[in-house]
Amino acid sequence: MQVAASRKLFSQAQTVIPGGVNSPVRAFKSVGTDPLFIDRSSGCRVVDVDGNSYIDYVCSWGPLILGHSHPEVVEAIVQAASKGTSYGAPCQQEVEMAAMICAAFPSIDKVRMVNSGTEATMSALRLARAYTGRSRIVKFEGCYHGHADAFLIKAGSGLLTSGIPTSPGIPAQLAAYTLVARYNDISSVQALFEQYGQEIAAVIVEPVAGNMGLVLPELGFLAALRDITNQFGSLLIFDEVITGFRVAYGGYQTLIGIQPDLTTLGKIIGGGLPVGAYGGRRDIMDLIAPQGPVYQAGTLSGNPLAMAAGVATLKILQDSNIYAQLEQRCKHLTEGLGSVFSEAGERVVINRLGSMFSVFFTSGQVDGYEAVMRCDTERYAAYFRAMLQMGVYYPPAQFEVSFVSMAHREEDIEATIEATRRALESLP
Repeated sequence: MQVAASRKLFSQAQTVIPGGVNSPVRAFKSVGTDPLFIDRSSGCRVVDVDGNSYIDYVCSWGPLILGHSHPEVVEAIVQAASKGTSYGAPCQQEVEMAAMICAAFPSIDKVRMVNSGTEATMSALRLARAYTGRSRIVKFEGCYHGHADAFLIKAGSGLLTSGIPTSPGIPAQLAAYTLVARYNDISSVQALFEQYGQEIAAVIVEPVAGNMGLVLPELGFLAALRDITNQFGSLLIFDEVITGFRVAYGGYQTLIGIQPDLTTLGKIIGGGLPVGAYGGRRDIMDLIAPQGPVYQAGTLSGNPLAMAAGVATLKILQDSNIYAQLEQRCKHLTEGLGSVFSEAGERVVINRLGSMFSVFFTSGQVDGYEAVMRCDTERYAAYFRAMLQMGVYYPPAQFEVSFVSMAHREEDIEATIEATRRALESLP
């Protein structure tokens, strides 16, 4: 495995980009090596600038449910680009995308397109505060909702990886409006509502936590959140930036039959291009400018290229067989990995939902922030490096989620299981 070209690029990048990367987890700091610079991708594989090919379970952090460079998605982008890359004006594709989202999610009457998941959650929070006339929000330890100031309090994702509980630059007065509860612990939510109930505008939650690794909600947890927000007149916001169209065509909320007041989306609805969205009940969404007083705008919102890629992706996902196939492939992979880890005597817990999974180097149930923080991050880092040598690209952090795409074939899954066996044999 040659890495000279990646190392040279990383050295150059550090002189002109903070930390040499444009998103912290890409720096590979928590896995003890330098980042790979990707040159191209196709199907389930990425190829770095040194020519090394890897089976990819990052999938651009989730959007590429069909795999890299899917022909129909690429063709949609090419066709859209031939007509212009940006208008700063309404286009047909954004209307089509909005209609598809509203049809897929019973909780969404109207939707506003933005450019990222962070924009979506930030805008949904402002809208919730305007609708309720309240200022406080409740979020959960280890749940990441983008890098807006209100959310960087005990956040997940790269902040867990870096060991940073919050971020400098956030005024203490603003941070005080964010109340933090424990994921899967409804008593911690009830305690906050008992003290601040009439001040809480919204509870925002990843219905399936995906930014401290994959942590599934316990039975009744989300239903209890719906009940308590109804009781106190607060809004319930489901952050389905990761799970929307990933675990089911209408997101996780359709699987459990719970309707939030607002939903945030991203990733898959852009087909690999930058995108975000937030939507919900008509009476709430009608407060957004220009119809209402809550201001939010974006030059590239509803960009025709992103909309074309997203629409092409969603049309393919309407095939009901796809999610069953993804489920089967991911189950095959995680069961195979589990057997190999067990044979090697490794203390590992694998959480899986649909085509999402996380390998935690720990023992016992991984059901929340405290359990996640007991993981052996050094062991994960060693496993990551060994797998990279075997041609398998996992997320470069213990606290991220791996993804299986439609481009991962049985032979790729078997190759990954065998690579794991050989990787573990190479570890001390």
